[in-house]
Amino acid sequence: MELVLLTALGVGGATVIGAALGFLFKSATHKFSDVVLSFAAGVMLAAAVIGLILPSIEYGGEYGIIITVLGIFAGAACLSLIDKLVPHLHKLVGADIEEHNNGSVNKILLFVLAIAIHNLPEGIAAGVGFGAGEENVAGAIVIAAGIALQNIPEGMVIIGPMLASGIKPRKTFLIAAMTGVVEVLGTLFGYFAVSVATVILPFALAFAGGTMLYVISDEMIPETHAHGAERGATYALLVGFALMLVTDFLLG
Repeated sequence: MELVLLTALGVGGATVIGAALGFLFKSATHKFSDVVLSFAAGVMLAAAVIGLILPSIEYGGEYGIIITVLGIFAGAACLSLIDKLVPHLHKLVGADIEEHNNGSVNKILLFVLAIAIHNLPEGIAAGVGFGAGEENVAGAIVIAAGIALQNIPEGMVIIGPMLASGIKPRKTFLIAAMTGVVEVLGTLFGYFAVSVATVILPFALAFAGGTMLYVISDEMIPETHAHGAERGATYALLVGFALMLVTDFLLG
């Protein structure tokens, strides 16, 4: 349980660290932001496949592949439904902040919701990984490490747009910190949910993996390929993916 708590704090804290670094790179170009975010997408993709989807097949036994496929689509469908039902700014980076966010409380809340919608399933994914028990601790660490690595550049690239929209630096940092808290809560929820009902573990792992794949495909990749840095973004994704493969190999 102590390891889960430390992981939850680490995953959420990575966003705060990224936000702090974001103040140093607040004038970063779109190309830089796209490459950094694409690297994060590669890390997240590997974590989803290695730490969630493959273990789901393994724990599912005879019907593992069926459970996993259903879980992936259920996770993606759930996040898609949330996207439709909850009002928020759709893009993480490069959104037209000046048009949609004028510094008012309501507009700030919309921006927080946009980030939180993507951070919550990531936190749940980290918690679900640890809920698989001691035999999957290495895999859970890979998931958590991947999400934490992904959170640092994500925290970096959201600072600039908020500052550019007129939000004060102190409030900008607090907003970023709040999104990290969401991830901490998600991690604890995922862990306890699976620990209480281990029978749902294979589906829960695939569900969490599906939410991560949805975020990568629907949000991160399109955003990183929208400003003329497609080649750099593609290689950055491959580097992030390869880094997590190496990490998994070394931990295994």
